[in-house]
Order: sequence, then structure tokens, then C-alpha cells
Amino acid sequence: MNDGRWVLLLACCASLCLLAGCGGGGSSSTTTPNTITTSGSNVASISVNLGPDGNYANGVFTSVTVCVPGTSTCQTIGNVLVDTGSYGLRIVSSLLTITLPQQTNSSGAPVVECTQFLEAYTWGPVQTADVEIASEKASSLPIQVLSDTDYPAPTSCSDVSGGASADTVANLGANGILGVGLFPQDCGSVCVAASPGVSTPPDAYYACPSSGCQPTWEALADQLQNPVTLFATDNNGVIVELPDVSGVAATLSGSLVFGIGTESNNTLGSATVYTVEGGSDPEPGNFNTTFNGASYAGEAFIDSGSNGYFFPDSSITQCAPSSGADGFYCPSGTVNLSATTQGYPNGNSGTVNFSVANAENLFDSDSSDAAFADLGGPETGLFDWGLPFFYGRNVFVAIDGTTAPGGTTPYWAY
Repeated sequence: MNDGRWVLLLACCASLCLLAGCGGGGSSSTTTPNTITTSGSNVASISVNLGPDGNYANGVFTSVTVCVPGTSTCQTIGNVLVDTGSYGLRIVSSLLTITLPQQTNSSGAPVVECTQFLEAYTWGPVQTADVEIASEKASSLPIQVLSDTDYPAPTSCSDVSGGASADTVANLGANGILGVGLFPQDCGSVCVAASPGVSTPPDAYYACPSSGCQPTWEALADQLQNPVTLFATDNNGVIVELPDVSGVAATLSGSLVFGIGTESNNTLGSATVYTVEGGSDPEPGNFNTTFNGASYAGEAFIDSGSNGYFFPDSSITQCAPSSGADGFYCPSGTVNLSATTQGYPNGNSGTVNFSVANAENLFDSDSSDAAFADLGGPETGLFDWGLPFFYGRNVFVAIDGTTAPGGTTPYWAY
């Protein structure tokens, strides 16, 4: 019986996030041996499972502990999606049993954030928490508390992506999002009033007095921060480590390792570094992918928050809307594919072999399966290396502006 799973692409839209989800696991000519780190104060356990609602395909989750700043009043939230395509911690409001301080602007108005993802948006107040993951701690971290009811979302937020609100567990498929991508803040200098050439604030942060919400400027320190950058140590990036998958698996266990080259358990080793566009470039966080003779220059990225490979290929049959696998590919048989990834600007390149199978058949085979190595779907004008790319790889995410082995950040390495 079809379990009606759904597409999720949790990469932030470049225009609103940094203005600045949903085959055999892919193998690359430059892939280093895959190892899973099992111990260390900088190691958090992660799991690919069906999520809190039991219908999530290819979602990788962890737990975070959220505390009232400077106190021992804390709450641990499980099933938080690990997302290398966004920046900052977001928690569904209905799950919080502790009261966190609300961020306000200079006039005392509450600050609320709108975040546009490729297929949805999140909306909710910016609050402050001490956040602990493994034995690492980010103090006084601005986070987004997802809520459709605290402050009505203006149309400038809700109508932009054309997607639905992801502010509930049912809509998000997770209890929250842990954004540990390539950048230290989720909007960057474009959301700061002093940004050159920008006269009005983008539709990202809002001041919400009783008269209604209006876009507002937001200082870098007040924006949602990548929690890793506020750790005392191990703060220059992360490694996502997941085992290989032969077709499908019920669950997978892996590790999220903090820091690159800061401990004996997070060395870069022989991984190939693929630099990406920085925060001041037109397409921040992107590198190049060549597929089927087409070049996606500056339009490709690696995103653990997307639950499949998403790319354009008109020769692969798409799943019917009535199939319960709408938004994915449904070829008659498994299709074996190949693409070339290339760093920008360092030019390092490697071949990635991957496969796409019939999503409807995958979902129908066993409703307890959560990990699908051959899951892919259509997307126009970009190449999204989603969670299947991570199976059997150690993927390094070096944060912009930090110092890390391997050269200038930001970069991916694998």
C-alpha cells in the first residue's frame, strides 16, 4: 500500500537566504574511504529514520538541547532535521515547554523571521537560547521558533515561494531544522542596513508591533547563527558521516562531527576540496555540476535537507500525481547516471556515479524503509545533491570566514 511520502527540498533560496525533502548511493572518483566516528565530545549521533510522523523518506535527524540562557532550565528536542543547505536552528513552537526570551528591536517590537526554502517557507519569532549538541555549546544563540499563530505571516513572506508553511510537525515532517551549512548567518550583510547598494530591507526579518509586521534590518549578531560558529572549539565546520546503502534500508546510524582539523577524529585526510561561491558572490554556497552535456555553473549544491537527487532530465518518467510519489522520478527500471562536480573557483573536479529508481515502487516495497539510495526527482535549472549523495561518504562542510585545512573557505570536501 502506498504510504504517500513527499518531496522536501530544504535548501535556502539564494535570493532570500544569504541574499548573500525528498539508486545505489553515489560514488565519486575522488571519494575517500567512508568511516563513522563513534566517540568524542564533538560527535553527535544522527539517524536516518521515518521522522516523528512516520512517513519521512531520506531524512537524517539528531537531538538538540535548548535552554533558557544562563540557566539549567532545558529541554531536549529529538527528530531535528540535519540540514547542510541552511543556517541556524529552527524548532516547532508547539513542542517547546520552556519559555525563551523574545528578541526585540530598538523600539521594543518583537522580531520575527521569514525563511524561504525551495518548496516551503518558515515563519516565526526570533528567540534566544543556549543550545547544546553532543558536548558542544552555543550560548545566547538566536533561533527561530516556528509558528503560524504568534504573528500572522504577511503575504510578502507566504506568497514568495508558492509553497506551503512548514511551521508544524505535520508540514515540516520534523520537530525542527538544524542548519549547519556553509555560512555563519542565514542572511548575512544584505540584511544589515549598512549594506552597499541596498536601500530597503529584504523580506527576511520583520518587526512586528501590534500594528502589523514590516520588513526590518537585522544586525549580523542578531540574525540566526549557524550554531557551530558559536562553539568554543570545533567551530569551523562539520562532517556528516553516514554508511553506504545498497538500495534501501529501514534505518541508518551515523555521526555529525564538529570541526575540521581541530581534533584527531576530524582530520581532512585525502578528501578532495571543492570550493564554492562565498557570501558576497551571486550564488553563495554553489559550485558547478555538468550532467547530460549541460553545465549547472553556480547552480549546484550539496544538501542533506533534500531527500533525493533533484535535477532536470526529461527522459526520465515522472511519477503520476495520484501515485503517492508525486514530485519524484518513476522510471520503468533503475537508471544509472553520471555527473561531474567541479569546485568554484579552485577547479577541482570529480565524477559522481548515481542511480534513480522508481519512487512509487520504492515506497510500496516496505513501509518501514526510511533510507533510499536511488531516490530522485525533477527540478528545473539546478542540481541538488540531496541526502542519497551522503550515503557511503564523509562529507565535510567548511564554514565561510573560518580557517580550516584544505584552503580558503567555504568549501565542500569528500
